[in-house]
Amino acid sequence: MNGPFVIAAVVIILVIVFFSIIPVGMWISAVASGVKISIFSLVGMKLRRVKPAKIVRPMIKATKAGIKVKNNELEAHYLAGGNVDSVINALIAAERAGMNLSFEQASAIDLAGRDVFEAVTMSVTPKVIETPQISAVAKDGIELLVKARVTVRTNINQLIGGAGEATVLARVGEGIVTTVGSAQAHSSVLENPDDISKVVLEKGLDSGTAYEIISIDIADIDIGRNIGANLQSLQAEANTKIAQAKAEERRAMAVALEQEMRAEVVKAEAEVPKAMAEALRSGNLGVFDHYKLQNIEADTKMKNNIGTGVIEYVDKKTDK
Repeated sequence: MNGPFVIAAVVIILVIVFFSIIPVGMWISAVASGVKISIFSLVGMKLRRVKPAKIVRPMIKATKAGIKVKNNELEAHYLAGGNVDSVINALIAAERAGMNLSFEQASAIDLAGRDVFEAVTMSVTPKVIETPQISAVAKDGIELLVKARVTVRTNINQLIGGAGEATVLARVGEGIVTTVGSAQAHSSVLENPDDISKVVLEKGLDSGTAYEIISIDIADIDIGRNIGANLQSLQAEANTKIAQAKAEERRAMAVALEQEMRAEVVKAEAEVPKAMAEALRSGNLGVFDHYKLQNIEADTKMKNNIGTGVIEYVDKKTDK
């Protein structure tokens, strides 16, 4: 009784294993679509851990589009880490646009890390990239804030190893700064903004990049700060500080010289009592003469105090 059930279970298991190892359904789809691929090739893909659907479906798409590709090339590209579906889409788009793009070129671009389908699309339909607001100063010191729209298309031949959008934007910004900086007045730039585009385009800014610049259009120009006036103001402020520092230096030197002269006067005054004592000892000065000098000095001091509004009272008390 159990024999037929066991045989049926074994048959079911073998069928499941067969269809899990051999993608019969994928092979039937490929044959029905006109793709020449053997079932053994599909089994080999499974053994090499390549998903047959990742190879067969792009081949079906390419065959329907009239593009001849080999399953070995697609499998090698898949094993190298490439996006097979994106490469096929790019080949189809290039063939529809009349572009000469080989599978080797497309696969190399894809392995280089670029979106090959987007590159082909941009080559057919140019892309517009907008620069950020670029600050540039004319010779009259007025700052201009410029925005530009750059229309580019992909250069397939330079896509591998060519610089990207960031380089194009940086070069355009540099060209705008140079052009505005060479203008005598900001008003001339405002009157003829197309001159910026002409000068920048003549510089060949797309050299060495993955893009070809079609046009550069000035989207907006705003007037910014008066950089020249600000610089002059800062220069005047710096000159004022320098003059103040020099004046302070001269004042300090004058104070030091005054103190030095006062010290000399005090030193000279200190010699007067010695000279008078020497004159008294030598007889060149009498006692009455000394008293007369003291009276003259007291009178002079009193007159000075009266002249300045200060009267000094000296109260001499004798001790009993």
